[in-house]
Amino acid sequence: YCVEFKTESLSHHCALENRPYARWMQYLREGHTVCVACQPPAMNTDTHRCSGDGHNADGNKILHWEAVGNSQCQGTWKKIRQLEHCSCPLVHSFIFT
Repeated sequence: YCVEFKTESLSHHCALENRPYARWMQYLREGHTVCVACQPPAMNTDTHRCSGDGHNADGNKILHWEAVGNSQCQGTWKKIRQLEHCSCPLVHSFIFT
């Protein structure tokens, strides 16, 4: 499954990232909708959920995220909805880890 989030805030460290494999962090923006896929091995085998997916969060709850590979690139987002059938666009798509 996938979860759509609206990015509320992010640290300035994301824009400073210039390592070739991590340049995607430069394109994160406040107010953008991002799509995050929950796939194994991040998925819990008992609950079939990914940690941090905002399962019990309503649309007003602020949730925290952190980029893998750069713990200084972090921020907050609000859950928009969960999609059982993923249709994430090629840009602004991520995977839970």
